[in-house]
Amino acid sequence: MKKTVLVTGASAGIGKATAIYLAQNGYQVYGAARRIDQMQDLKTYGIKPIVLDVTKEESITACVSQIFREEGSIAILVNNAGFGMEGAIEDIPMQDARYQLEVNVFGAMRLAQLVLPKMRENGYGKIVNISSVGGKIAFPLGGWYHASKFALEALSDSMRSEVKQFGIDVIVVEPGATRSEWGNVATDLLMKVSGHTAYKDLAAKTHQLFTRLSKQVAEPEVIARLVRNGIEAKSPKTRYTTSQIASSLLLFLKRVLSDKQMDKLILSQIK
Repeated sequence: MKKTVLVTGASAGIGKATAIYLAQNGYQVYGAARRIDQMQDLKTYGIKPIVLDVTKEESITACVSQIFREEGSIAILVNNAGFGMEGAIEDIPMQDARYQLEVNVFGAMRLAQLVLPKMRENGYGKIVNISSVGGKIAFPLGGWYHASKFALEALSDSMRSEVKQFGIDVIVVEPGATRSEWGNVATDLLMKVSGHTAYKDLAAKTHQLFTRLSKQVAEPEVIARLVRNGIEAKSPKTRYTTSQIASSLLLFLKRVLSDKQMDKLILSQIK
């Protein structure tokens, strides 16, 4: 019997790659995103596209209700929908900051709230939250994005202990730099928000760094394989991270360096 999976943010990047990879490996997959027109090609893999705007309660409940009607329950939720807002904390309007958290945090948690009752009833479930190395390390000009991923990490830790008793696993996946629309959107927004403010020099240098790093990204299929490893493990790890040298090195340095040493290292790379 195929397990039903809901993958959010499935119109591109990690979400699309994950939806396709899981469908190819025997799962019944629903690919969800606002742009359903960009998911029509998923049908060739047996994936069912479904409209979902994670910032709208009516859209979230309609999405989950439709899958419940058609499949009975959702065995695996992959919370991938998200984006990165770049710019100095002083420069970003609070309305935009709230939207960052609505997409990356509250939407994911609302979906979890809706799928958990049937998971508890079935005594089985997997909730995979796609975080980031940026959920452990914060860089300048990415404060609100990092805040959303730090929050997702903490919520995952709390939820993991809460639902383990019901046979449900909560798994965090922490990608490093990955080929997707995310990078272009984030860097373009960075210059729009802070490219002409008191932070313009830092923004320009950060933009240059992002441009260099864009040539050293992992393919989204790498993350898709991590997701599958997590949901199929008898006793999954709490976190799965890519084996990229840069990401592994950063996480190691974060553990061994003081905050001020880490700040100095990050700023040296930007300059």
